[in-house]
Amino acid sequence: MASLMPSLLLRYRLWFIAGFQACLIVCSLITSWLLRFDFSLPYRRILLTSGLLLLVVRLITLRLFNLNHGWWHLASVSDAINILKAVAVGSVAFFAVNRYLFGVVAFPRSIYFLEAVLTACFLAGARLGSRVLVESVRRDSSRSKRVIVVGAGFAAQMVIRELARPNSGYAAVGCVDDDRSKIGVHIQGVPVLGTIDEIEFLVEDSPAEEILIAIPSASGKQMRRITDACQKAKLPFKTVPTLSDIIRGEARINQFREVRLEDLLGRETVQIDLETVRNQIAARTIIVTGAAGSIGSELCRQILDYGPSRLICLDQSETGLFLLRLELDAHQNGTQVVFRVADVIDGERVRSLLSEFKPEIIFHAAAYKHVPLMESNVQEAVKNNVLGLLSLLGLADEAGCKNFVLISSDKAVNPSNIMGATKRACELILSSRPRNGMRCVSVRFGNVLGSNGSVVPVLTQQLHNHEPLTVTHPEIKRFFMTTREAVALVLQAFVIGKHGDILVLDMGEQVKIVDLARTLIRLSGQAERDVEIRFTGLREGEKLSEELFYQHEEVIPTSCEKIKRTKGPRRDWPELCLQLEELRASMSVDGAAPVRAKMKEIVPEYSLQSVNSSQTCDDSLAGQRFRAVAGND
Repeated sequence: MASLMPSLLLRYRLWFIAGFQACLIVCSLITSWLLRFDFSLPYRRILLTSGLLLLVVRLITLRLFNLNHGWWHLASVSDAINILKAVAVGSVAFFAVNRYLFGVVAFPRSIYFLEAVLTACFLAGARLGSRVLVESVRRDSSRSKRVIVVGAGFAAQMVIRELARPNSGYAAVGCVDDDRSKIGVHIQGVPVLGTIDEIEFLVEDSPAEEILIAIPSASGKQMRRITDACQKAKLPFKTVPTLSDIIRGEARINQFREVRLEDLLGRETVQIDLETVRNQIAARTIIVTGAAGSIGSELCRQILDYGPSRLICLDQSETGLFLLRLELDAHQNGTQVVFRVADVIDGERVRSLLSEFKPEIIFHAAAYKHVPLMESNVQEAVKNNVLGLLSLLGLADEAGCKNFVLISSDKAVNPSNIMGATKRACELILSSRPRNGMRCVSVRFGNVLGSNGSVVPVLTQQLHNHEPLTVTHPEIKRFFMTTREAVALVLQAFVIGKHGDILVLDMGEQVKIVDLARTLIRLSGQAERDVEIRFTGLREGEKLSEELFYQHEEVIPTSCEKIKRTKGPRRDWPELCLQLEELRASMSVDGAAPVRAKMKEIVPEYSLQSVNSSQTCDDSLAGQRFRAVAGND
């Protein structure tokens, strides 16, 4: 019985709408008759018979032009145009049938025109009145959250229309836009009150509880300016999804969300050649090492979009793989997805897996990455990152793998820590190793927003716990990009890379960590003056800024604007192999010093000084507490 209720309600609603529109048509006919005959009703027989025909014709044409849906409070210009079309078609049909088919020549010709005009006015007026009534009720509704919409373009129109829907929970009280010519204009009945910079003062005259940013194509600079204005107005704010998310179909314009850090960084949407990537990945067997990590898991997600025949997710973290499996099980798209717990330095285990699956492509994302931690675990960093790679390369070659992609780091350039030195050694191994049937490519890029253990999650957790935000140095800065962007470019680099290439992703400009901290404070809805930022001094092995290229490297453009190819002197492979064997032997000697010394031979640019004195914070600065104040950016 309950299942019949919606259909019954819909049926009765349609009958009500048809009946109401029939009344409007009858009223327009009678009114036009009264106007034509000086407010009298002569020739009532003709009026009745022709009126019935007119009513049938009008209702049919209204249905043909989809004007019986009933959502009149959402009426727009397109509905008005459809009314004009329906009335015009109906009038022509009525005239032809009534005069020539039924031969009613006594029906006044002026009534054909006058009735059509009145019918169009009545139908449009009913919709306009319904919209005005609903919007006035919504504005007065205490249950709806009053909001100001930032933007007065096409996206804002769509947002305001969505807000006008029943039970949306919002009521737009005004818009703001930098185009002053729009001030005073009404968008879907909502007035443009002023510019973005005037929000702080506009909310005094038009009280609001929240601000919705309806500019999906806004750059990072624009978003920072808008959020600053929202902060000054002391109102919470949300935004519509980005244009790229809407285009990909991952979000709709009415799915408001919190402003994210990547919105304020404002990196352009990556444009990659989807077909070339698909051609290289589709119907192939692929292994991703470090699959449970930030980069590895995103690699698995994006690789699945290109339809490989089999994807093997390999990681030593059992919990990480379990969580990844829960996510990927719903997005396999016909691909056989396999999850294996294994450590890349366990040669026998890896050999068994490669023999079982015979991969054609390996994406090697497994590595230790935390700089200060690796400084006190030098042997483990070398064993996992360097010797693990050597073992995996040899076993992959044995198994007949055709393509090998290494995930490198900007810390490999002029490294001041053991982690960066190991990454540089890995780059040298892949660039110097003879092909032997397997194409090897390294991809170098900087920090990924929100990766496990990185600065953003740490600062976010400190904010959540109401703790001071710890930043090592006021001038420290890093390259940042989103995980999605980094992986998309890795896949493109995999396609265009030649054997031995070191491909570098365009990271844009470096961002100061202290500015990042202040941005996170604003996004949390707090004032900068209320959150403490504490500078703790550079940690062991840490640099003030990173680099993407060596001075001796020639930077060569590729077919992808955001990917550069580096060209530098190649190492002699037999000599490098000898040094690597000596490195392996140094692991058995007590202490990290012999390992560091051997890494220095392999990577001459590696600085053995833990921290350069010129980079450290002054004693008066280290440990001192600073407060972030507004205007310090």
